[in-house]
Amino acid sequence: MIRTALLAAALLAAPAANPAFAFEDVADMYPQSVLYSKPYEVIPNVWSAIGATAPPTYENAGHNNNLSFLITGDGVVVINGGANYKLAEALHAEIKAITDQPVKLVINENGQGHAMLGNSYWAEQGVEILAHEDAAHEFEEYGPQILEGMKRYAQENSDGTTLVQPTRTFSDKEVIEMGDMRIEVLHSGPAHGPGDTQVWLPELGMMIAGDIAFNNRMTPIFVETCTSCWIETWETAFAPLNATYVIPGHGNPTNMAQVEKDTIGYLKHLRGVVGEHLDNGGSLDDAYYVDQEPYRYLDTFDELATKNAGQVFAEMEFE
Repeated sequence: MIRTALLAAALLAAPAANPAFAFEDVADMYPQSVLYSKPYEVIPNVWSAIGATAPPTYENAGHNNNLSFLITGDGVVVINGGANYKLAEALHAEIKAITDQPVKLVINENGQGHAMLGNSYWAEQGVEILAHEDAAHEFEEYGPQILEGMKRYAQENSDGTTLVQPTRTFSDKEVIEMGDMRIEVLHSGPAHGPGDTQVWLPELGMMIAGDIAFNNRMTPIFVETCTSCWIETWETAFAPLNATYVIPGHGNPTNMAQVEKDTIGYLKHLRGVVGEHLDNGGSLDDAYYVDQEPYRYLDTFDELATKNAGQVFAEMEFE
């Protein structure tokens, strides 16, 4: 219990004290590697290379999400394929420097490029790749344009990247017993995008949340995002697990209170101000300028706030 309390306190420490903390205006925190930051051990045997809180750029090579891995005692489980072949290769080099255990499984947290484009490297190593069926469908449908988009910003860092689908899929939940770990791969419900996946380690109280949870960074709201569904999924399926530690899809590892503030707190605020705007007969043109100032502290506010307001207006207009 004392060790658990100390670990929880460490995750609540000031961000500046954590060498893996990602800032929007830092181009690259690990210039020796294509990775944006060096992996560190969040809690025993759970590691993560924290991505930039900025959009994907040449400087961060698309490493703007969190690339995590579990050392189970009988092999390594990687969470997220990475945004390209070279990022996956760089992550594997870090894993091999830490443990002799082989990588036995890669879990894609969704169907976006930074979760799946690195599958091409892992498949080449003969590693099995798991994803939710909806995420696999999303990547199959939009993979070519996702790949071309990555090539534009990553340039030579895109070399070797091809489209490789997961080798197996799941629908609601898959339980993996490996070494000393029970790993529950979950699809809690609709949230940020199709096939959002969470990796829950119940015996450790650790949630590797994927894009259902953000910290330090504003979430982008997509055309297909249902924000009311996201809030419901959080409140009925995700929060009741009562995780002690959370590695969000984007941003620094923390606890449930912090990711709820930066994710669901933001969604509820935006829905509230857009709802008020609609009640007053407001138009889409004016909806872009609803008050989001309480969340200006989040990285990518300038890039996303107005776009998010427009998406939520379109979602709520006919609710």
